[in-house]
Amino acid sequence: MSIRLRYPRRPFNTRWVSPFSTRRTTDRCFDIAVVGGGIVGVAAAREILSRNSQLSCVVIEKEPEVARHQSSNNSGVIHAGIYYAPGSMRALLCQKGMSLAYEYLDKRKIPYKKVGKLIVATDLEELPRLATLYERGLKNNVRDLRIVEAREISDIEPHCVGIRALHSPHTGIVDWGLVTKCFLEDFYQMGGTALLNFDVKAISNGADSPQNLDKARYPVTLTSKDDKEVHAGYVLCCAGLFADRVAEMSGGSRQPAILPVRGEFLELVEHKRHLVKGNIYPVPDPKFPFLGVHFTPKMDGRVLLGPNAVLAFSREGYKYADISVSDCLEYLMYPGFRKLALNNVKFGLQEFSKSVIMSLQLKKLKKFIPEITVQDLKRGPSGVRAQALSPQGDLVEDFVFEGGKEQNSRVLHCRNAPSPAATSSMAIAQVLADKMYQLI
Repeated sequence: MSIRLRYPRRPFNTRWVSPFSTRRTTDRCFDIAVVGGGIVGVAAAREILSRNSQLSCVVIEKEPEVARHQSSNNSGVIHAGIYYAPGSMRALLCQKGMSLAYEYLDKRKIPYKKVGKLIVATDLEELPRLATLYERGLKNNVRDLRIVEAREISDIEPHCVGIRALHSPHTGIVDWGLVTKCFLEDFYQMGGTALLNFDVKAISNGADSPQNLDKARYPVTLTSKDDKEVHAGYVLCCAGLFADRVAEMSGGSRQPAILPVRGEFLELVEHKRHLVKGNIYPVPDPKFPFLGVHFTPKMDGRVLLGPNAVLAFSREGYKYADISVSDCLEYLMYPGFRKLALNNVKFGLQEFSKSVIMSLQLKKLKKFIPEITVQDLKRGPSGVRAQALSPQGDLVEDFVFEGGKEQNSRVLHCRNAPSPAATSSMAIAQVLADKMYQLI
């Protein structure tokens, strides 16, 4: 099943730019500009206009289409909210976001599957951590979460082995890139505008411009790398992998810095896809900062295995050949990165080794599905996720939303939106819209 997106036809002189157009203007003025065409930015723009269709709102995206990066290059999981610290924004917004997401998917008839999730303990030392995770899930009000023993593991996943597991039946899968494009269609229907291929290089407040005839109403100027301008009353930045740089443009701090972490997937060959029915995850090791390799079915029938977690050598470094010397120097100069690297040498070497040597990744996978062989695997896609990092070398775990202050009080920032940001996107959008309307 596929969704056909229908974009409204509008007269040439209205505030609308087709998502497939490269036409741009130099003298546009909007009440609100949203920088970033990922799922969080587009969801927020949609939510803002849904509350007041009289406002003019534009989504500004540097790529020729929305959802080009994190919003499409991910596991595609609809998370239930098991892992996150009780009371944290991630825990609260994941629960709310999951409910909103399923409601929206049903309403828009976007295909998804509730394939469930097993978090599987394969040895005795993992059982206390599994029990702790179960208690956390209960505190987070994860619906119908339960502990299952070895026999029931094989009932749910016939090819998976383990001694005990958590089962979350409401965990699902969806194409989040498609969801983002549906959000964009809604935004257009409400009268919104998208400016694509507009790569912001500067955000200034009160700058003189002959193109802005109402500086009092539209005091914020966004300038692209090819010197086009957009003028706005207020700005919301959801810039993902460039969140710290965009924050600095508007007078904010570069801290926390964004660390681009590449996740590389393996993929089951087609005739072995039957080995996996739903999401199969390991019990996370608290000594390491990521969840570990897992099995994830996709909506198109593929089964992905992974991802690992290695440093990307550029902000959009999807492969080792993608190298930016300036980005690498920036990491090395940041004290938080040096501290993180020193504290996680073992983890970093393990992840790099698994990236290069497929058999090392296979060893981890065989703990869950022993019959998998190296002949059953092939290289899959990769994605780069934006991870905020404090100067002390700590990964910033929770969502971070930063209000406009100091030289630019009209700019809001989404500084950190790690997983489950896609699942939480509609709930995050409500929070950001609340903050924006408080400014207005």
